[in-house]
Amino acid sequence: MTQMVDYADAVRRYDPVLGIEVHVELGTRTKMFCAAEVEFGGEPNTQTTPVSLGLPGALPVVNGTAVEYAIRIGLALNCQIAESCRFARKNYFYPDVPKNFQTSQYDEPIAFDGWLDVELEDGTVHRVEIERAHMEEDAGKNTHVGGSTGRIHGAEYSLVDYNRAGIPLVEIVTKPITGVGDRAPEVARAYVQALRDIFRALDVSEAKMERGNVRADVNVSLRPTPESPLGTRTETKNVNSFRSVERVVRHEISRQAGALDAGRTIVQETRHWHEDTGTTTSGRVKSDAEDYRYFPEPDLVPVEPSREWVEEIRATLPELPQARRRRLQTEWGYADAEMRDVVNAGAIELIEATVAAGSSPAAARKWWMGELARRAKQDERELADLPITPAQIGELQGLVDSGRINDKIARQVLDGVLAGEGDPEAVVVARGLEIVSDDGALLAAIDEALAAQPDVVEKVRGGNQGPVGAIIGAVMKATRGQADAKRVRELVLERIGA
Repeated sequence: MTQMVDYADAVRRYDPVLGIEVHVELGTRTKMFCAAEVEFGGEPNTQTTPVSLGLPGALPVVNGTAVEYAIRIGLALNCQIAESCRFARKNYFYPDVPKNFQTSQYDEPIAFDGWLDVELEDGTVHRVEIERAHMEEDAGKNTHVGGSTGRIHGAEYSLVDYNRAGIPLVEIVTKPITGVGDRAPEVARAYVQALRDIFRALDVSEAKMERGNVRADVNVSLRPTPESPLGTRTETKNVNSFRSVERVVRHEISRQAGALDAGRTIVQETRHWHEDTGTTTSGRVKSDAEDYRYFPEPDLVPVEPSREWVEEIRATLPELPQARRRRLQTEWGYADAEMRDVVNAGAIELIEATVAAGSSPAAARKWWMGELARRAKQDERELADLPITPAQIGELQGLVDSGRINDKIARQVLDGVLAGEGDPEAVVVARGLEIVSDDGALLAAIDEALAAQPDVVEKVRGGNQGPVGAIIGAVMKATRGQADAKRVRELVLERIGA
């Protein structure tokens, strides 16, 4: 076992370098090279064709929508788009690859030489250079049954589902990410999260990491100083959450530092991430490109997107997440720290929809970043997963703004909405929570409170208005908090004659 080095000590003595390969499943209706339907959760081996099963004589046809989506991703990442590119066969033997090769792109990717600026939580911006973005097909899914780890070692038998085989992918490969220092885990997480946001903005993928729509292979190496040659890297495969990306980088830096301190050599290998233990274990010695015996796919012609088509696609690109955040911050009047909190909480879309429903930006932020954030943390769930919509929050704030309820009552209404009792208006009516606006009813409660506290009345009449709060409190209690405290104060002072 490698003796782990404290993370702070490791990054003090070694310079970490990252490389991240992100695979995104494209949201096309059919697969990359055949007409098989793409649908998540289908019965195993029901979404296949002779092409995706690699049957003899079956010929592929390129999915034009997938090519368009790949170009959209390349443009969003500031890449050059190739005038001509081609597919290649990546040869390897594994049960989930029925053809015994994967159709990918090797030396001629569709997009190359790009960059993406990623912003960390404190506002620091780090530029990540993009080596390439290329098209390929996904493999099937192996399920190893009978073992304790879900992996092939120790399993009694394995099952293969080819529904996923042939689904279009774009793989985005960075150049070595240097200069990150002790913030390497943050940079890795922010980069993958920025990509996920771009995929969603472009509408090229659902980009749900929990479904495997977005997966990251995280490469980590250490070197003595920033001037030293790059160290030997490890590649932790198929990391599918932002938190795990961050933890993988931190763990590998500490593990590799321990190995180097012990005089051992880092092996270029793939590694598996174990979420439960927060550790990685060795997979297989990492293959170099020549081991895959790449050669041009003989059954497909080159892809040659015209410059006119590329520019047409560029013209249809939506506002990208970073630019959108800057615009919304200006429109909403949020301070930098406030906007960062909103972004980190994943609340931008929720607040934007709440403002569109009629709420002010300040009120929308108050609800989502205050009471609702507290409830989400308490329930250990994401804000967006709470059983309430931005339209309902807009309606709730509208009831407050109109004076029909106050902030205190609004929290009771919120309880009702979250409990499934209906929209805010329905909860107010069903629970009888509307503020008492009838002066006659208020005066009756005020007279009762004044009669019960004659000493307070005398103090107020004597010019000391401090004790009037006791009367207001008694009235609010009598009306179950459903009175307008400002109006109650006015009526109390009128009644006393102060």
